[in-house]
Amino acid sequence: MPPPPSPAAPLRADCIGDSAGGLTFDVAARGNAGAALLVLRRRAADAPDGEGETVSLPLAPAAEGRLRAALPSSVSLPEGRWDAYALLSGGEPRRLVPGVTDLRSLAERTPSGLLGHVAVRIPYATRQGNLTVRSWLRAPHAEAVELRLASGGLTVRGRVYGTQFVPGADAELRARPGDGAGGEDGGGVRRVHVTAERTEFTFTVPYEGLVPGVWDLWLRPAGDAGPVVRLARLLDDVADKNPVFTFPRARVRTPQGPVEAGPYYTRDNDLSLTVSPLDADA
Repeated sequence: MPPPPSPAAPLRADCIGDSAGGLTFDVAARGNAGAALLVLRRRAADAPDGEGETVSLPLAPAAEGRLRAALPSSVSLPEGRWDAYALLSGGEPRRLVPGVTDLRSLAERTPSGLLGHVAVRIPYATRQGNLTVRSWLRAPHAEAVELRLASGGLTVRGRVYGTQFVPGADAELRARPGDGAGGEDGGGVRRVHVTAERTEFTFTVPYEGLVPGVWDLWLRPAGDAGPVVRLARLLDDVADKNPVFTFPRARVRTPQGPVEAGPYYTRDNDLSLTVSPLDADA
């Protein structure tokens, strides 16, 4: 019996980001690639209806042994994780692995917000070493620019895109369901005043008013009458902030006892707070 055929070597793709938020993929593919496509498949877990979808981009010869596909910022890419494949000569799609990645332009971009939304695409290597693109599409968007520990609380400085501030703007902390932060008084929502100037804002969350649990941070630029916008940090070149950005935790005393509190970025790069109870002697 002949030995099974060896698996084809993975195809490598270099990625370059541009200042408008678009991406260019250069795939190393020798020989006659024929009609070639770069295929992005959104994971079913990230789709609201549980159904995966695909976006196909033509791969055109760019240099000897290189095929190029462009994903301009004008092409819609719904929010989620998109696994990257190359489809060559009508064969089966082959998973791509990342090559050289240059995302300096993404880290330096400042969207205008004139379109009413912010679109962000960041290519990254999965744990298996494959190429995936993380996409965000927020309308409007509240970007967390700086987090600073201040007198037993957290000061957040940021910027909004696609909306405007009006008198009565505030920030909202929502207790995450199932984490016990609602408390016996049902106070699962806290509000703090926001100081705003044009598109920039600042607010401070006092930890002493929070019961143990996880609290998600939202912004109300127009108060009760306007949109509720999730705070996140998206405008850089880091696809997963959680293991990269770490912040000091503060110990404070609350009516429920001593706690330790601090911010973190979630799996989706949204901003949240954790409040953990401590022993009374801590």
